[in-house]
Amino acid sequence: MTRLDATFAALRAAGRKALVPFVTAGDPGLQATVPVMHALVAAGADVLELGMPFSDPMADGPVIQRSSERALARGAGLAYVLDCVRDFRLRDGATPVVLMGYLNPIEIRGAEGFARDAAAAGVDGVLLVDLPPEEADDLRAAFAGEELALILLAAPTTSAARMQRLRVDARGYLYYVSFAGVTGADRLDAGAATARLREIRALAGVPVVAGFGIRDAVGARAMAAEADGVVVGSALVAAIADAGDAARAAALAGEFLAPLRSALDAA
Repeated sequence: MTRLDATFAALRAAGRKALVPFVTAGDPGLQATVPVMHALVAAGADVLELGMPFSDPMADGPVIQRSSERALARGAGLAYVLDCVRDFRLRDGATPVVLMGYLNPIEIRGAEGFARDAAAAGVDGVLLVDLPPEEADDLRAAFAGEELALILLAAPTTSAARMQRLRVDARGYLYYVSFAGVTGADRLDAGAATARLREIRALAGVPVVAGFGIRDAVGARAMAAEADGVVVGSALVAAIADAGDAARAAALAGEFLAPLRSALDAA
């Protein structure tokens, strides 16, 4: 059983919801990423999503776009991202780590080479925003050979035919994009999103986590009602953006996440 499967099985058995924070590797500093990851786990994260900085993050709003720009300016390429996961694994062998980003850096390295390197570093899954499932067969095969989950996305606009494909191909968990737009937008309608989430969750063959627009404990609790977990990204990235050093970034990350964990557990 993979780390992702084991984590969601344990959460389901305990009647708990997954809390999945996203941070951009290399922001607010190259030395901050691993301490922030550990601080998030200490504050209650069940799965970590680590953003791979990219020059044209088309699905991301201005907060994550700027964090990618800052990280790239510091030299946070794919090798750095994998080094962060490798360093994280020295102290934490249990918490799943999912890389989130775009296809181009993976294609440059090659599907098999990337899958091998990511698995060796301790990565559990990869979510590629710009990879349609219909075009993912080669990458999916390379990932499967390394027991690396290719995390797929569903949205309010996902058709019944596409949903059937997702049901067959999804591994680890299904990421539900709560509205049509970019990350960080302040337009979450929890009522409408949860109704669609109920439909998606009934069809999905894997756990479903909801992301986009979740900014605080109230939003996390509302979205978790019909999901197996929630992702919080832009609000967390903004909360640590101005940290002066790694220790401060880690402290701010933990302070931000703890109320969301409490809200999910109270629900």
